[in-house]
Formats: sequence, structure tokens, C-alpha cells
Amino acid sequence: MEHIVIIGNGISGITLARHIRKLSDKKITVISAESEHFFSRTALMYIFMGHMKYEHIKPYEDDFWKKNNIELVNAYVKEVVTTDKKIIFADDSTLQFDKLVIASGSKSNRFGWKGQDLYGVFSLYSKQDLEKVEELSIGCQRAIVVGGGLIGIELVEMLLSRNIPVTFLVREKTFWSSILPKEDSELITKHILAHGVDIRLDTNLDEIISDGFGNVQSIITDKGETIDCCMVGLTVGVSPNVDFLKSSNIEIDRGIKVNRFLETNIKDVYAIGDCAEQHEAIGNRKTIEAVWYTGRMMGETLAQTICGKPMQYNPGNWFNSSKFMDIEYQTYGWVMANPLENEAQIYWEHSSSLKAIRISYDKNTDEFLGINTYGIRLRHEFFDTILNEKKSVGFVIENLKNANFDPEFFTSHYNEIKNTLLLQVTTLKQNNYEPIR
Repeated sequence: MEHIVIIGNGISGITLARHIRKLSDKKITVISAESEHFFSRTALMYIFMGHMKYEHIKPYEDDFWKKNNIELVNAYVKEVVTTDKKIIFADDSTLQFDKLVIASGSKSNRFGWKGQDLYGVFSLYSKQDLEKVEELSIGCQRAIVVGGGLIGIELVEMLLSRNIPVTFLVREKTFWSSILPKEDSELITKHILAHGVDIRLDTNLDEIISDGFGNVQSIITDKGETIDCCMVGLTVGVSPNVDFLKSSNIEIDRGIKVNRFLETNIKDVYAIGDCAEQHEAIGNRKTIEAVWYTGRMMGETLAQTICGKPMQYNPGNWFNSSKFMDIEYQTYGWVMANPLENEAQIYWEHSSSLKAIRISYDKNTDEFLGINTYGIRLRHEFFDTILNEKKSVGFVIENLKNANFDPEFFTSHYNEIKNTLLLQVTTLKQNNYEPIR
């Protein structure tokens, strides 16, 4: 019986295992050093905030795996020997495979700061990281969070839920301005400030200072300021977790290089999820996508190939969602922080500064390109169809009410939203797409 070994029990690896089992009776082994069972990584913050317990974020009962004849191995892989089709564990025991799928996920970035290995410095990615935050938060008088991205703002919200004062170091002039357009970024920055966060914009970490006994005492910023603290969260992005493959003959750049079939350069070896790096970008997407739903899609796709029906990975239209404190964020299609040459953008913001919409479209053809929404939930299916059918910006504005999940809000504000956005489209055209003053 063909033996499929999967390294990693995150969304990619577990989706793959489940779909292979649906399609075949192949032997399946899933290996993870992080946890015995699959859990929803995106829900870790809610355990810390007291909204959930660990058992609530495990989508499957513990006996699910035995019932479905999927073997789980809780161990650390230190090496892969493709010539012998075997993996070597940290205790030097080995496991043979017929096909190997690497779904080893990401690891948190650390950039060699002085003091980054002191007790009190942590990241937020794994279950073990969450346990570390829980331990460090007891009695903490001030925390530092370094890095103004999605993980950083999650950590800030977590710490505030325990009434721990937070200083938030953000290297950009406004929050997440490398991804969000100017007004969008300013909206979220104001919202963070409204929650009492000591946000330091255009500021980097320079050094973490010890108390002389191996513990964090303070930090020094690149402005020369010293800030006392007892914990430092480093949330400066993630990188593919591939160090254990450095001695193998599997091609690696930043991640494991794969083609559209998710095959590596070695026969019968594949990579999916955060650790996989496409040889060529798919559309405007990055070659590495550390996104939950793309990991799930890769698992579903590769299961077909492994079970004899080769299928290319096709992620479709870009979308994503997150939450900035009290403001839910959704994005569909492409809305660039710095608009492309052919791209025009229009923007509406509610007087509360808690709800906003930005739409991107092609100034030459009027084709709708993408939308960002803040505090307004819209339907994924609507925008997937709109993008596939290449509808015009005017069509989208006129039909926004058909996309909303909040009839009460849209009923009272739809005309204002529609008229504001349509007027901006008209004005931009009249001004030959010079910026609206």
C-alpha cells in the first residue's frame, strides 16, 4: 500500500490528509512537533482573551484520526533523505515514505537584535508561543509589540484584554501603510489610538536591554528612547519553515520551490501552504502566500494529483479578511497602497470613522478591480462573480446593496455611499484622473 507522509498538521497538511482519505485507502502519516492534533491557528488569540478554550479550536474530535485511519506522529523532523525516501527524526529514528508532502508552515522572523534571546521576548505563531505569552503576562506592567502587521495588532488586542499597557512600535508613518492606501491606514491608526495604545509610528526597535539576570528590562528605539517593559513581542512577519531541509537536495530559495502542480524538483516530493514558493507568481499574488484559505486550497488540489487526477493549483480571485480591534476588514480583488498607472480609487468613510469603503477600478475601461471594506461585511460570492465577469465600477456601486450582510446599516446609508462614490468617479473623469483635492 502506498505510504503518504505529510510533515505538518496545519490547515494545508490536514486538508490534504482528509481529502486523500476521501479519495483512496492509501496509508497516511501526519507528523507534527507543535501539537498532537490539528487546531485552528487563527483562533489562538481568543483562548488568551478568554472567549474559547483549547478544545474549542480543534475542529475534529481526538478519535477522528483513528476512525479515518490517519496516523498522527508527534515528533520533530531534523532531516529528509530523498534518495532513500526516508525522514530522520530528532531522536535519529526514521520513517520511510513513498510520497512526501512538506507542509511545515512558517516560523516567526527575528532580525538579530541584541537581547532578542532574553527571557520575556516572544513571538506569536505557535501553540507554544501562546503558552509563553500566558506565562509572561502575569503581573506585567508594560508590554512592547514590535511590528505593525496583522499579527502585531492581534497581539496588542490580546494584551489590552488583560489590561496590560502596550507600546506598539510601527516602522511606517501610519499602520500597515505598505498594504493599505493612505486614508485606510489613517482610519485604522486613529482607531488604535482610540483604544489607548501607545503607538510609536516611524519607529524601530534598536536593542532589548537585560536586567542583568537574563530577563527583559527595557528596550531602546532607533530614536534613542528607553522604554521600560517586562515582555517584548516580535511580530515582524514570518518566513517559510525550511531550515531542516538545508542538507537535502530539495530546491529551496526563501521557500520550497514548486510548480503549479505543487511538485518540487524531486519526484514524489511536494510542498504546500506557507512553506511553498511558486516558481512564478500567479497574477498579482506573491510567490509565497501565508494565508489560511490558500493553504486549504493547496491541500484540496494536491490530494487530486496524489490520487491519480493531476490538478494545477488555481487560487482564483484574491480575497482576505482580518480584524483591527473593533473594525472588521475585508478585501476582494486588488486595491494597491500605491495605485498602479491604470488604477483609480474612490473612498467613502462614515462619520463615526468606524466604517469605510474603498473601490479600485481601471481608469481606462472602468472595470472593477477590487474593494476594501472596514466595519461592513460583504458577501464573498458577490465579488467573486463580479471579478470573474469583469463588471464595471458603476455596476458594482449600483449593486452594493446586494452584497451586504447588514441590511439595517445599508438601508440607512446606501444612498449616501452610492452618491458619494459615483460623484467621485465623475469628478475623477472630469479632472482627467488628477487627484481630488
